[in-house]
Amino acid sequence: MKTTWCNRRTALITAAGTLAAPALLPVRAAASETDAEVPAFAPYRRLKLGAFTVTPLLAGARALDDPHGTFGVNVSDEEFAAVSAAAFLPTERSMNFFTPVLVETGSETVLFDTGLGPEGIRAALKAAGKTPEDVTLVIITHMHGDHIGGLMAGGQPTFPNARYITGQIEYDHWAAAGNEGFDSKVRPLTFDFIEDGASPVPGITAVFAPGHTPGHMAYRLESEGKALMLTADTANHYVWSVGQPDWEVRFDMDKPTAAETRKRILGQIAEEKIPFIGYHMPFPAVGYLVAEGPGFRFVPASYQLDL
Repeated sequence: MKTTWCNRRTALITAAGTLAAPALLPVRAAASETDAEVPAFAPYRRLKLGAFTVTPLLAGARALDDPHGTFGVNVSDEEFAAVSAAAFLPTERSMNFFTPVLVETGSETVLFDTGLGPEGIRAALKAAGKTPEDVTLVIITHMHGDHIGGLMAGGQPTFPNARYITGQIEYDHWAAAGNEGFDSKVRPLTFDFIEDGASPVPGITAVFAPGHTPGHMAYRLESEGKALMLTADTANHYVWSVGQPDWEVRFDMDKPTAAETRKRILGQIAEEKIPFIGYHMPFPAVGYLVAEGPGFRFVPASYQLDL
């Protein structure tokens, strides 16, 4: 049975941190072609947000060749090189991080996205002192393979005690697409659906953020007057997307809409001066935004969410 939450925007738009291991770690070979490389000791970072505990989990990291083939596909090699050089970034390779987020509200243990495969998310949870059985709710922001890959293991749900939520636009798109990842990882599970502005758990609000995929969602967390945005894949690189929101990204399905969504959501984060977690940002993927030039400057969080 599928349930759709109604809009409760008016109601809800409204543990010191420790790092298990450094962000730069040796990695072993991937277990399979579908798994990202997983650090030998999967790091995590515990953050305080009011009464919530928010834990980014590094489920894997992978080097990407020819990043200009993915980011800024509508700009020249010279412009891409100049922006990269200003940020001290090489242009021949980049590093991609996969960062699901665990949110403990006091009544629920919520996991946002699951990585490329079950092994990475299991290792990250174990490092943080958690198990897949602890998760009571899994929220999928969108259904690209690096977000749904950890849902199933050997034909069985990785999170046996969890309920599952996503947006109906997103679900319906992939259900009709003949997609192997969806058919093997998502279709066997029972998903409930959530709308823009609705809340599956008090203090967690869905924010419709289309473009990367048709039904892509961001999520706003709010507890005791503190707020944080989970932007998922709204922006996939701290320089080439955050700093250049009009640069097109190869994996954005509707590129003009994705650019407008980036500017809207990143602009809101900068205006409110709240932190955000981006799924592919350098681990622990937490930072702030300052409006600058054509886009925004990423300011990594330090100890602000430990106090």
